[in-house]
Amino acid sequence: MSKRKEFISVINTLKALSSTITDEQRIALLQQAVQQHGLSFEEANEILKESGFAVGEKLDYFATLGLSIEELQNQDESAIVDLVEEAHKLSYSASLRAGGLPRPDGRTQEQWRNLLNQARDTLIEPQKRVEHIAILNADIPQPVDLIHQEGAPISDTEAISPSDQKYISVAIPEGMVHINEGEFQMEINVATENTKENSGQTVHVDAFCLDEYPVTNAQYKKFIDINPIWRKISKGQRRRLLRKRQVPADLNLHCFDAYYLLNWHENNFPDGKDQHPVTHISWYAAMAYARWMGKRLPTEVEWEKAARGGLTAKKYPWGNELNSDMALIEKSAGETTSVGKYPANNYGLFDMVGNVWEWCLDEYDPDYLNSLHPQNPIAGVNSKEDLDQLFSNFWEVTTDRVLRGGILLTTTVPVQIAVRYSGKPMLTSFLTSSYGSSFVANIGFRCAWDTKLK
Repeated sequence: MSKRKEFISVINTLKALSSTITDEQRIALLQQAVQQHGLSFEEANEILKESGFAVGEKLDYFATLGLSIEELQNQDESAIVDLVEEAHKLSYSASLRAGGLPRPDGRTQEQWRNLLNQARDTLIEPQKRVEHIAILNADIPQPVDLIHQEGAPISDTEAISPSDQKYISVAIPEGMVHINEGEFQMEINVATENTKENSGQTVHVDAFCLDEYPVTNAQYKKFIDINPIWRKISKGQRRRLLRKRQVPADLNLHCFDAYYLLNWHENNFPDGKDQHPVTHISWYAAMAYARWMGKRLPTEVEWEKAARGGLTAKKYPWGNELNSDMALIEKSAGETTSVGKYPANNYGLFDMVGNVWEWCLDEYDPDYLNSLHPQNPIAGVNSKEDLDQLFSNFWEVTTDRVLRGGILLTTTVPVQIAVRYSGKPMLTSFLTSSYGSSFVANIGFRCAWDTKLK
């Protein structure tokens, strides 16, 4: 693929998410075109113009949902949330019924639904809503041009070298922690008490962001409320639908086993457990949630780097001694605790071990440490095309996926950072020889997010 086509592919990927970019995003895209794709400023700028991106457009989330500022004034927070959720539901359902029909504003239906989600998430949060109203009432600054590190404008004909660039800082999404790029010592091990840890491998990882906590019941509930295909169904319904072969309309039947959301009553999580990590989640479901959030699952190396929190060759995120004050390590196969109950590691991340096993993006490779690539490795992915295919058609994956983090049952090993386990992508719980007859319910996940375009 030519460098030009690579950059156009990046643009098309962004347009699938939103037809609007900020001035800062425009600058970052032009920088990427010059630095990573070897294009001239003029060529990159022309591609952006032809893409149809709206730059610096003022988005009115009230209008997006068919609401007005006045309509929500003098309402209590509960009433506001109800109004916003109902407006979102009506618009989202209408978009789903429209199928692939283009919209008059030029957005695809998928882009429109992403915008609807952004509008809902902004307007139901009081602080975000206030900030959005302030933006709507303010003047929009004129677009700025690409700039030198010193701040002088660059002409269209001037060459841009990496040393002259001012890199645009990326705002960290709420509830996520930024992990700097760099090398770390990776040490992985299978989940058995008798297996010795490997000596380790030095790996370079680009900067990324990771959720502070595992995804909670309350967060996952929002996802299934908006995406009915991922709701829980009874075993009887599952058998009937499978017999009728109602696929892909019922694609989810092939994307989790019969224990999906086992602890939930129908599609409601247990009382008082809104801030507990969601469990009985398949890899497919975790991928779908992450995609809905505009995020992804972390790679195995990202997960381990984050879990170590800057420590090298330690068993746990806090050191080498097992400590019940630092993580949930009771010998219980089905219990969880609310996220954030135990101290964070040095990176500000909570529950990296204990509480739940967490899905990673990678295919499971038992010889991973001896075969991994020294820079941003992803097991089972050998090219950009492989990665695009993985994200675009994740429900077609059949190979085992990686689980990290662990919980303590009959051995101390599973809560160690280096421990890994494998599971079928539709798996939501499992039995292991190490655990005897214990029923391991605690399979959850957290999301990652790239801090730059790749």
